[in-house]
Amino acid sequence: MNGISIAQLAGWLILAGGISAGVAASAGVAASAGVTASAGVTASSDVLSAVQYLREGGCGGLLPAVQPLRRNALLDRAAERWAAGSGPAEAAQRSGYPVEATQAVHLRGTESSALQLLRRDRCHSVAQRSLRDVGIYHRGSESWLILASAYVAPAAAQAPVLASRALQLVNQARARGVRCGERAFGPAPPVRLSPTLEDVARGHAADMATHNYFEHEDRSGRSPAQRVRAVGYREKLVGENIAYGPKSAEEVVQGWLDSPGHCENIMDPRFAEMGIAYVAGPVSRHGLYWVQLLAAPGA
Repeated sequence: MNGISIAQLAGWLILAGGISAGVAASAGVAASAGVTASAGVTASSDVLSAVQYLREGGCGGLLPAVQPLRRNALLDRAAERWAAGSGPAEAAQRSGYPVEATQAVHLRGTESSALQLLRRDRCHSVAQRSLRDVGIYHRGSESWLILASAYVAPAAAQAPVLASRALQLVNQARARGVRCGERAFGPAPPVRLSPTLEDVARGHAADMATHNYFEHEDRSGRSPAQRVRAVGYREKLVGENIAYGPKSAEEVVQGWLDSPGHCENIMDPRFAEMGIAYVAGPVSRHGLYWVQLLAAPGA
């Protein structure tokens, strides 16, 4: 399986007479922005005070007030890496911060104009509600700031909600009919959730996350159909879509629908049951492993 850094998708369809494999696709990026400006700063505390003032005051009343940022040692290290030549988002990731989104500001000059310049040119950036943490590196008359929000994997308690949402999105696509690459699919009957298929999907997602691989065949050499049969599920047809990276049900289902092979699995009218599960990947990678199983139960 070819590796895809931000989001990875693959599809598998097992029929009585053969196998049809879906193509790889990708979706989802972390936002990042950086700017260099002339401003007055002589110490990192002065810069941070200016940023906090603008956030708490809503850029002079132009925006809703937002909570102060928290100083983060990992982002301090990232700001130093940025000053040394790395891009701000890359620097944050290399420093071990689980980046969801970043904003970056480079200030240089005298102390007197820092607040004025930030308010005029960068207030909307530093006052974003989604940002939670900040790191600063100061050298001479220059300061590098990286503002960021950390990715937090959904809690296990959210799994039923996400599964229900994914089912809704899948059945909406099946109800209206869609085009999967060059092949058009008309409306198909809805599928229903299967706790058994969900358990099998979760087991494979957990195994991939724990052992850092991304394949339909597990470490024991079992295919999706073999894993389903191993728990006593009687089936006539089994399909599997897997993904790494998407952070929501909407993102993962749309990614599969945008990829012809995965889309064909979702739209196959012979499938009647579905199980879907996710497991958080290693801390260093900040993404979810998703597994969707589709099946036509046997008699």
